Order: sequence, then structure tokens, then C-alpha cells
Amino acid sequence: MFTGLVETVGRIAEIRNEPPGRRFQIDATSICEGVQIGDSIAINGCCLTVIEIDGNILGFEAGAETLSRTNLGQLKQDSPVNLERSLAVGDRLGGHYVTGHVDALATLNERRDDPPWSNLFFSVPENLATQIASKGSVAVDGVSLTVVDAGKDFFSVALIPHTLDQTTLGKLVVGDCVNLETDVLAKYVQRSMESLRPETANGSRVSS
Repeated sequence: MFTGLVETVGRIAEIRNEPPGRRFQIDATSICEGVQIGDSIAINGCCLTVIEIDGNILGFEAGAETLSRTNLGQLKQDSPVNLERSLAVGDRLGGHYVTGHVDALATLNERRDDPPWSNLFFSVPENLATQIASKGSVAVDGVSLTVVDAGKDFFSVALIPHTLDQTTLGKLVVGDCVNLETDVLAKYVQRSMESLRPETANGSRVSS
């Protein structure tokens, strides 16, 4: 479990193809202290397990499913990545509950810079748009953000200077893909509402 408060921006030191997956060697200098093999770390919001530690370099493995459903498959050597260690019991929860299980890729459709702030507009699959609400929470590349506006296939966020400077979101350009995780509470609410819909005798849903 994570909070969506990025601790540092790391750097991809090396990528090794290990079919059907890949090995990522990440320079994570400022968060390496105390990290052990088997620990979970969110990389651009995707929870991966530490499998190797070599000084300030942490090693991770990502399978074919992860590479195809997240932007980790698009990373290259020297790419910056948002890093957050898993939440420890008793830690302050300053963001929102983030599982590190990416739902889908969202695409940056528009960026309106109003220095030192920026307003970003993302397209999102319609099946996930119902889990995103204005003033609710969403994780974008592992960053906990408050939704400004939400529509049937988009949402927008307003980024403060600190977020722009201290995460990878400040470097985004139109067309970039980001990892999206909707609020876990919204998932359960939607699932509960779906289960309350009346069914016909043959098991199909009755439309309203």
C-alpha cells in the first residue's frame, strides 16, 4: 500500500531484456537506506518487488502483462521515474490509499501552463471514468492528485509548483501516456452499485 506522495525521482540506469519480461536497474540514491530484498516500491505508481541491491542501484523485474498495461514498457535508459516506498504502519497518510495496481494508461491531451502552476487534461477509458469524480483522488504515475473536472472520457488536475518540480509530471508533453489508478474506494462503490441492478430471469441486466 502506498500514499501517492512521491519520495524521489529516480533514474533508469539499465534495462535488460529477459523474455518475456525485463529487468530494470534503477538509481534510487535517496531512498536506498534500509531497503531490503523483497520490499515493494512503486515505480511510476506500479508496485514492483526489489530483487537486487547494488549500492544505490535497485533491481526489479517486470513481466509481459506489466509492460503492456503500464508505461514501464516505454521506459529507456536515463528515463526519470517516480519512486515511493510502501507505507509502514504508523506512517502519516498525506495522500490517499494507492495500491500500486495500475488500472490503465491515460493520455495527456492538453496542457495549460499558468506559471508557476499547470493544468493537465487526460483522456481516460470510459469504463474507468465513472470511478473518477471532481474533488476526488486519482493517482497519475504514482502521484496522488485531486481531480478538478471529470467527464465521460476525461479528467483534469491542477499541479502546484512543488509537484511540477519534484515529480516527473512537470516534464509531461501532449501525447505522453501515464499510469492511472483510480481511488480504491470508488472501485468498491461501483461494484456494489452494479450488484444492486435488477436482473431478468435469464440473468441479463435490465437497462434503465
